Amino acid sequence: MKGIKRLIFLSLLVSIGLGLSIIESMMPLPFIAPGAKLGLSNMVILITLVVFDIKDALTVGILKSLIFTLITGSVTSLFYSLSGSILSCLLMYLIYKKFSSIFSLIGVSIFGAMAHNFAQVLVASIMMNNFRIFSYIPILQLTGLFTGYFVGLTSKFVIKSLKKSIDKIFYSND
Repeated sequence: MKGIKRLIFLSLLVSIGLGLSIIESMMPLPFIAPGAKLGLSNMVILITLVVFDIKDALTVGILKSLIFTLITGSVTSLFYSLSGSILSCLLMYLIYKKFSSIFSLIGVSIFGAMAHNFAQVLVASIMMNNFRIFSYIPILQLTGLFTGYFVGLTSKFVIKSLKKSIDKIFYSND
């Protein structure tokens, strides 16, 4: 039964990430750099990475991106979303596992936000065949500092309470 509970929990995380992506896509942020988002759905990936593992975090990120593309119909956004999710997830995993004595969860999240921005600019430059787009990276990385801080701080509080709930759900007698 633990396998079913885990699958249901991961499905809920994908759904929450999808919901946050949809909400975020409807929020105009004209005061931030064009194209920049708060990264609310990245909280779900960071939480999955910490509470479960890298494989589950990658799965949640990929499924969220695929389903969001199916809902919005924007196929080009799939490339941006997938590249950002995968690179940020891999870098956050590396920082979390190898450098957690140096970086808090907030630091891990900031690295993830910056990797996400870099991956999306890289994909944009390849798709448009224009490497001048990299001149936009400093603005996005500055924005990533703030959004990564917010995502990391929020994830820290969610993980603390979520771990208690998960222990009750997964390790109680069925």
